[in-house]
Formats: sequence, C-alpha cells, structure tokens
Amino acid sequence: MKPRFSIAVGLLGLALAAGSCREGGNLQLEPPPNAADKAVKVEVPIGLPPISYPAGGSPMEASIELGRRLFYDKNLSLDGSVSCASCHNPRFGFSDNRPVGLGVGGRRGTRNSPSLFNVAYGKTLFRDGRADTLEQQATGPLTDPQEMAQTPEALEKRLNDNSIYRSMFARAYGPGPITLAKTSRALAVFERLLLSGNSLFDKYAYLGNRKALTAEAVRGLEIFGGRGNCSICHQFGKEFALFTDGQFHNLGVGANERGELADLGRYRVTKSEEDKGAFKTPTLRSIALTRPYMHDGSLSSLTAVVEFYSQGGRPNPHLSKLIRPLNFTAQDKIDLLAFLESLTGEPVAQIGPPEGEQ
Repeated sequence: MKPRFSIAVGLLGLALAAGSCREGGNLQLEPPPNAADKAVKVEVPIGLPPISYPAGGSPMEASIELGRRLFYDKNLSLDGSVSCASCHNPRFGFSDNRPVGLGVGGRRGTRNSPSLFNVAYGKTLFRDGRADTLEQQATGPLTDPQEMAQTPEALEKRLNDNSIYRSMFARAYGPGPITLAKTSRALAVFERLLLSGNSLFDKYAYLGNRKALTAEAVRGLEIFGGRGNCSICHQFGKEFALFTDGQFHNLGVGANERGELADLGRYRVTKSEEDKGAFKTPTLRSIALTRPYMHDGSLSSLTAVVEFYSQGGRPNPHLSKLIRPLNFTAQDKIDLLAFLESLTGEPVAQIGPPEGEQ
C-alpha cells in the first residue's frame, strides 16, 4: 500500500516522477483558486507510526500547497540561486548527494545535508539537535549566512511584494502580512509529508510476506538485530520502525590520528563534556539513496559505512561505549548491504515541485 494524501489531484498537481525532479526554480506561476480550504488525512506508509501534529500544524490543502511551493522556490534565497530542495532533493532521498551542502554563491557548509524523510517524527532537528521543532528547523537555513542567507526582514519584504504569495498565504493563514513564522510553519506542514515506508523490509516484517526479502537480506536483518548490535541505535519494533533512537553518539567520525575532533557536534548545543563529537542517529529509511554518509559526508558508500562499523569506528576520548570492533566477514558485509538496500521506501506522490517546474 502506497502512502496517500486525501487531496484532489487538481489542487496539488503532480506525482513525483522518479529521477526526473529538478531542484526547484524561481516560481511565478499563478496558483489555482481554492475557495474553501480543507483538512487533509495523511495515511502513513506501512512500517511507520501515526504522526502527531503540533497545535496549528495539521495539514490543510492550502498550507500544503504553499509549503511545497516555498520548498522548491529559489527566490527565498538572497541571490535566487538555491531553494530548500537544493540541499534536500527528492532524487537523492531529500538529501543532496554532496559531502556538505552548498549555499548562495557556492558557499560550502560544514556538514552533510541529512535526508528529510520522516522528519515528522523527530524530537530534535539538525545533526546536533539544536532545533526542538520542525518549524524552528525550517527557519534555520533561510537565515543562515552559509545557506540561503536572508534576513527575516528582507525575506518577509520579498514575499509580501509577491502577489501570488500574498494570495496563497491569505488562503492558508488568513489576512495579514507574511511573516517568517508563517513561512516556517508552511514549510513544516509540507515537510511532515516526506515519508519513507512500505519498503521490502516492511512487507517482510509487518505484512508477513516471507518472500519480500532475499536470503542475503534476511541474514543481514539477523546480524543487524543481533551480533551486529546495530538496532541499539537504529531501532525497530513489532509494529513500526523509525530506525533511529533520536539520540546522539560519538562514532569517531572526523577524529584525526591523535583523537582530536574536527567538529564537536552536540557539545556546541549542550556544553556537556560527554556530548563532544556526538551526532544524532540518522534514520536508515531509504539510506541507499542518500550517499555520502556521516555528518561530514566522509564515507562515500554504504560499503564504506559497514566497513567503518566493522572496524569499531575511530578512537577518540569520547567514543561511545556502544562502539566496538565487530569484525564482519565478507559474507556478513554482503548480507548487511542487502538488508540496508531493502529499506528503500516506495515513491511518495505529490511531494515533487509544483506543476510546471518538473
């Protein structure tokens, strides 16, 4: 069963065509009329729990349409060169296929752009957990000098000067000026629709289809949940699987030969010594689409990731006690890769660029 959004196709427009989605452009198309806004019932894919929406954050037709347009619109950036989708492209599992993100003027970020799949379930956002809500997270890239580099005042003026956006914001949130808070709220509504589930693993684990996984993937699942100890952090349960504990761990990524860390990670937020070099456990949903890996994009393939864990990470004074050499055999590695590839979800409809921007 594919995830469905109970929205008239004429209102939202399109289904994502695999591999054909652009990063987004400078959107100027007049939106269709929407006289009466309606609530949207989101049916989550197999393998995911129900979504808990914050007050005022339930999906409505107008706010979804607005959030999707904002997500793909490069005009939100200072120089009109990047959109949210530039770093979170559907073609790459809502990541960007680069070691680190690129902002306006080609400015290089310091961390790998994480996938946005299943951010609806996040208790903290960003790799260091510095945002507590998806609305806070959406604000960050808009105003970060290395990313979209807008000031709140300049962004609000640009949107308020656009008659199309004035109409769309009024339909979604009523009369009044467009604000950064409303913009982030609309983006968060859309991003909560970016769901990955109903994979071959889900059909095997939750629908009882014993033929859904290959023999290699079944052995990989057994290693993953057993002697590999992977499921301690990348958790799955009897009814659903997010494949993350939502916690922060130091794996030694970015540590040099002396154990010195290039990025202190969660420590910058908490100032707690034990958080030095710790980063949030990413989901493994659709992980095969989101290379390169780790917070610095230093591992180019899943093969390299499995090898990194097999060797027990990289030594440093704050290495997680959960990390130890696993000494996987060649067959173990093949089996684990087969399992990880089984976590790719089915394509989700109505999350690509607005009509005319494919």
